[in-house]
Amino acid sequence: SSDLTGEVASVQGTCFDLRKPVKLGAQLQTFRIDGYDHNFCVDQQTDHRSAARVHHPASGRVLEVGTTLPGIQFYTANFLDGTLKGKGGAVYPKHSAFCLETQHWPDAVNKPQFPDVLLRP
Repeated sequence: SSDLTGEVASVQGTCFDLRKPVKLGAQLQTFRIDGYDHNFCVDQQTDHRSAARVHHPASGRVLEVGTTLPGIQFYTANFLDGTLKGKGGAVYPKHSAFCLETQHWPDAVNKPQFPDVLLRP
């Protein structure tokens, strides 16, 4: 559902439990989900801290995302369909990319129990 209820739910035992490393393809298959496009709540702090870490074993590449914001939107390219061509003719099928976007929680301005989103100069 796209309704924002304000519930901050536990991720334990769900497809959203990404607190320990998982292989995303296997995670999508295990839980039979069509991808991620969700906000994850991270501990609210005023100093910069790590919010997400991704490791690609085949290449050894690591991406670490730091933030002072209370949320991170995780999106897994759910609408790529292979028609988009990249450099050298590379094809980008569904779930061939992802985004990690630091942000405030969705609808925070209307949810007083959420971390404050208003800027006060």
